[in-house]
Amino acid sequence: MNAFNMARTAYAGTSAPIRTSRDTEYEVFARITRQMKKAAETPGDFPRLAHALHENRRLWNILAADVAEEGNSLPPELRARIFYLAEFTAVHTGRILGGEGAVDVLIDINTAIMRGLGKKEAMA
Repeated sequence: MNAFNMARTAYAGTSAPIRTSRDTEYEVFARITRQMKKAAETPGDFPRLAHALHENRRLWNILAADVAEEGNSLPPELRARIFYLAEFTAVHTGRILGGEGAVDVLIDINTAIMRGLGKKEAMA
């Protein structure tokens, strides 16, 4: 490779996209929601379902802790809604693990959040 080509590639722009925190949040929701969907499509695979539900509950616990912080910049009403959804997710997850609830409800909630994060598609 000659010096001109080396210089051109050294100073060329990177092709990696810049990710925003919203993009990252969307990707986490998408990954966990896909796990729950796959677990729901595989009846009888309780360990897979339990793992997906654990990951989802962990995500919602993180969100609840974040919106409970005094310095959180989200509007108070949105913070309250997110906190409520985290509580609902925890209770409903217990129902699912006890054989009394359906995972579709949690998938729907996550999908709605993903839409709110600004992506056109419901799931990747």
